[in-house]
Amino acid sequence: DEARFTRGTLAWRAVVARARASCDAKLMRAVLSWVVVGYGALGVLGASLSLAFGGGAVTRTPWIAESPLEGVVASLVLGVAGASLTILLTRLLVRRAAWARALHGELRPLVKGEGLGVIALMALASSVGEELFFRGFLSVTIGVVLSSLAFGALHQVRGKGRIGWAASAFAMGTFLSVVYGLTGQLVGCIVAHAIVNVVNLQYMRDNDPNPKPRKLGGLLAS
Repeated sequence: DEARFTRGTLAWRAVVARARASCDAKLMRAVLSWVVVGYGALGVLGASLSLAFGGGAVTRTPWIAESPLEGVVASLVLGVAGASLTILLTRLLVRRAAWARALHGELRPLVKGEGLGVIALMALASSVGEELFFRGFLSVTIGVVLSSLAFGALHQVRGKGRIGWAASAFAMGTFLSVVYGLTGQLVGCIVAHAIVNVVNLQYMRDNDPNPKPRKLGGLLAS
């Protein structure tokens, strides 16, 4: 009887755990859906305001005189180079800085267990939405520094990673605003933002910043 009761208790706990996981998955998908919608609305707002103020949604007068084709090429080259450096710095910071590991741990539940399709959709929505608003509109109307401060202020979480994430977002926003100003083309900024998001979200999903310690040289889990 005791063995039967124990088996029944374990089975019930397994059912409850599966139900809880299913509810959590549905809630997370709902949150992600609203995030995508929110970024889409932000992008539409940015493009609309740019056009209303007499500018272009994805182009501006470049600081350095050049043809549109040269601007596109320069924007892409600078954007990809900046994205590559950002990805390398991210890996270094997660290994060396406590605030970066804390931030990694705070954000990881958002993408843990998600496939590449969901991650790519989030990355594309956030890159297009934020670039259209912060670079396409704000950097042109209020300047590089103020628009980058606003971009940094948007990136907030509780805990140790808060200041570090805001500061890194400010630095990235400044770089992308300068790329847009120099080239007059937003395409490189969008591509750079998307590359960073896709690669770093996958890294965040696949790597636990605080893995459980192992015994006997890693042969046995504690």
